[in-house]
Amino acid sequence: MKNNISTSTLQFLNTLEKNNNREWFNENKNLYLEAKEDVELFVESLIQEIAPFDEEILKIDPKKAVFRIYRDVRFSKNKIPYKIHFGASLGMGKGAKISGYYLHIEPGKSFLAGGVYNPEPAVLKQIRNEIRASGDDLLKIIKHKDFRNNFRGLSIEHKLQRVPAGFEKDHPMAEYLKLKSFTVSHPISDEALLDPQAAKNFAKILKSIKPLNDFLELPFL
Repeated sequence: MKNNISTSTLQFLNTLEKNNNREWFNENKNLYLEAKEDVELFVESLIQEIAPFDEEILKIDPKKAVFRIYRDVRFSKNKIPYKIHFGASLGMGKGAKISGYYLHIEPGKSFLAGGVYNPEPAVLKQIRNEIRASGDDLLKIIKHKDFRNNFRGLSIEHKLQRVPAGFEKDHPMAEYLKLKSFTVSHPISDEALLDPQAAKNFAKILKSIKPLNDFLELPFL
């Protein structure tokens, strides 16, 4: 069990940011492989800590949960070849569930997140229907003490300016019906990543997302 992230992994990401080219990367690929393994082992520990309150998480392969570090630059003006972070998706559309958790490791910019990100139109419509029908239940979740202690509220990234077609413009949950993603995030310091109890500490934060995930899954049960 690897219960925290190693200093060397953060050092690798810092150095990669300053040397983001194929020549340096190929010459130092051993550093990347060591950092990648470190993250995979930590994700494995995090899964074990999440399992007591969300046993579905055990179906996830830690190695497959960690995203590739190679950027797809085919259609991007930014031709930098490598990401300067590690990301791990625990669910979030992988497997049977649309909801899940996410870990982002980037020196000075790390965070934990969860919920449903950018769902397909058909899925989005069903979630909006659930919000229209059971908005009070959603409000209870995001106003709960544990939730408010960890998150400011749902992300407004890509939020519509108007209530989408097919929904009442004056609906009490109108502002939530405008959302296109249903996610929350919690910033994580470098010190928190290095803490020997990081996996346990992060799982406590992610536990407060579970009621939100359960609500978002209701239309698909």
